[in-house]
Amino acid sequence: MNTFLIIFTAFIILFTIIPLVRNDYWTFRIFDYPRLQKLTLSVICMVLILFYYDGPAIEYATILSIISLNIIYLLYHILPFTPLAKKQMLTVKRTDKANTIDIVIANVYQENRNAKGCLTEIKKADPDIVLLIETDNFWADATLQLKETYPYNKLVPLENTYGMILYSKLELKNTEVKYMVEDDIPSIHTKVLLKSGQEIQLYALHPTPPVPNENMQSTERDKELLLAADLCKKSKFPVIVMGDLNDVAWSYTTKLFLKMSGMLDPRIGRGFFNTFHAQYPFMRFPLDHAFASPHFKFACMKRLNNCGSDHFPIYVSLQLDKGAQFEQHGEKPDSDDIAEANEKKQKST
Repeated sequence: MNTFLIIFTAFIILFTIIPLVRNDYWTFRIFDYPRLQKLTLSVICMVLILFYYDGPAIEYATILSIISLNIIYLLYHILPFTPLAKKQMLTVKRTDKANTIDIVIANVYQENRNAKGCLTEIKKADPDIVLLIETDNFWADATLQLKETYPYNKLVPLENTYGMILYSKLELKNTEVKYMVEDDIPSIHTKVLLKSGQEIQLYALHPTPPVPNENMQSTERDKELLLAADLCKKSKFPVIVMGDLNDVAWSYTTKLFLKMSGMLDPRIGRGFFNTFHAQYPFMRFPLDHAFASPHFKFACMKRLNNCGSDHFPIYVSLQLDKGAQFEQHGEKPDSDDIAEANEKKQKST
């Protein structure tokens, strides 16, 4: 049993250390995802050590100290995404429907054919904006009925699992489909006119994940996120970035994106809102996001019912709030962050 516990501890520590290596290869980046799972395994390991390890006292103290430090380290990074932490985005105090935007983001899973279930969830949520991801021609045809309620739309169906469809009740202006990094990975860039008449900028993204069957490195994903960060920073309008970003909320790249863009994460201080994987409760991560500039305050965020996809849809409600940018601020990058971001953006793909 002692040997097993030593090996078990060693593997957990290794899985914690691997993401600290600044390498784009998937074997390093994939370990960014299961932070909560690593914490759970660490706690189980510590309990087993306390009850079953019967080696020399010095070894017992050493292994127990190591796993305890690992738990503290993981807690430090997880606590910001719990109600125990300070909220990065303030909650609205008074509802202003004219300046509120309700969004549903749903990675439908291209092979999934439960369009009826997806449409039912959209109807129940009744958002202003619907972003559907992994949409092929089947999904483009199956959701055409949404045009009756959502007259403003942009359909980019593709057969490569990177199709994207945007439906809106609110007027869209200057809508463009751009391929920022890869020729077959689209993003939708558009202005949205709120009911109040205020224009906001919306970026809908779905970069490739660093996994063997998709992309062996995170280079393309990281580059797209940081190019989007530049667009956010330069925008003269309040901004929302949304989509399946194929990155967890606590990863170094997401943190770098937030610093470089000045955007806020509504999850911080509220919860994980894990959206993937819908079929495996123990292996769930927050991959679908809606980040907003400090012009917005938080109204609501909830996970919707699954409709046959490997992702849960997520509902986010944000309110444009006069003076909010003076009450709340995003993190600022230091010189190392700026250098790192520039290096990632210059990498060839």
